[in-house]
Amino acid sequence: MRWLGCYRLGPMWKALLVFVVIAFAGQLLGVLFNKSWVQPERPRSLFSISSENGQVPPGSCRPHTHVMFLKTHKTASSTVLNMLYRFGEEQGLHFALPVGYQFGYPLPFIAQRVKGYRGPHVAQFDIMGNHMRFNKPEVEKVMPADTFCFSILRDPVALAESSYAYYKNVAPAFRRAKGLGDFADNPRKYYDPRLRNNHYARNLLWYDFGLDHNANFSVSLAKRGEATIRRNFRLILLSEYFDQSMVLLRHALCWPLDAVVSFSLNARQQMPKGRSVWVGKAAAPAPLALTEEQRQKLREWNALDWHLYQAFNHTFWAEVERFGRARMEAEVILLRSRREILARVCLRDGGQPVEASRIRDKAIRPFQSGLVKILGYELQPGLDNATKEACLRMIRPEIQYKDLLDLRQFPRAQQPPGQAVAAGGAAVRRDPLSSRTGEHLGESIERDWDRTILVRNQSVQQVDGKGKLR
Repeated sequence: MRWLGCYRLGPMWKALLVFVVIAFAGQLLGVLFNKSWVQPERPRSLFSISSENGQVPPGSCRPHTHVMFLKTHKTASSTVLNMLYRFGEEQGLHFALPVGYQFGYPLPFIAQRVKGYRGPHVAQFDIMGNHMRFNKPEVEKVMPADTFCFSILRDPVALAESSYAYYKNVAPAFRRAKGLGDFADNPRKYYDPRLRNNHYARNLLWYDFGLDHNANFSVSLAKRGEATIRRNFRLILLSEYFDQSMVLLRHALCWPLDAVVSFSLNARQQMPKGRSVWVGKAAAPAPLALTEEQRQKLREWNALDWHLYQAFNHTFWAEVERFGRARMEAEVILLRSRREILARVCLRDGGQPVEASRIRDKAIRPFQSGLVKILGYELQPGLDNATKEACLRMIRPEIQYKDLLDLRQFPRAQQPPGQAVAAGGAAVRRDPLSSRTGEHLGESIERDWDRTILVRNQSVQQVDGKGKLR
């Protein structure tokens, strides 16, 4: 600049200088998202396997690209699935996708539920993560032998609160109760194990892992179930310590930092302190506040889940100790700082989640279900195309993201009814806000979040451990 200052620049040179400065500023913004100056066909926006900027854990580890995530319910698992979707999409990996939106849940998983499955290991699948009831022999037919399996748990009381709010109109036990406290006081008054979808009301984690959630609790039974999970999964995360979990996960997978930086997805609108109902235009009819006695009763009712949570909580913090407390604190600070930067770049309203009705783009409105409002995000206006796409990946709801990946992986397959192709080729559900679980337009049936028909009070057939009806 000093050298330039020694000369008198004409208007043309001044314009050229301004252009160079603007171009350099644009390049700096691209660096924020790990983008090269010349964009490749598949942008390297948020994920770079290379070690630039210290993104990849040090050492000689190689990134895992065969990953299976058991997506448990109401545990921040939608946020984890978004990370898998983003990483797999960026790296051009092949997804094991369900024919619908879940792998036949609540029945035990069978390999035939995977779209494109043609027999054990005939087709290559790299990443699996949609809802299923875990069934190891069938998963092994789909995924490679070196697959890294992991899952996530949540305190059963907090999980019960979220499950009640979300599945109030789905689980007969919840529907009959006046409120969660009423249910907690006497669960057996409302719970019938024969009714479909009542698994949401008892030991839901135990059920998702493929175990018998109605079994009478005993220490020996609980320890056997715990041992089974330890054999099948290399890492169990905790939703209450999500950022610490992401640090452990990224080092276990040898993934770059940005691969585990996320915004909370499928989160419900929180209840203000001192209120017993959720805030919104239509207040929820059922109170959710619990006394300490009721919280303890829920732990007893979900005793198998409570055992799992306590056991893997202990294991989790042992892993943190091995990792190093000081090192963990430093990496959590780094992760949160990165999230704040991306939120400022990507999101409106200071990065705060908003009600779906306020989101202008219907293609990124989250699905709504139950008593509470599920929140989403709006993008900052004026983003360049590459930055917009990188940000959009981070906030795209689970249903819409699965549709998009399905369309790209199976471009000739006919889309199921109720979907439309949005601008840019993304297949999205029509009017997701009108697809609420529960009765509407005079229907006498109910639909789950993926529009699976749920017949009211229909008894479920018993299923044995091999996934066969009996």
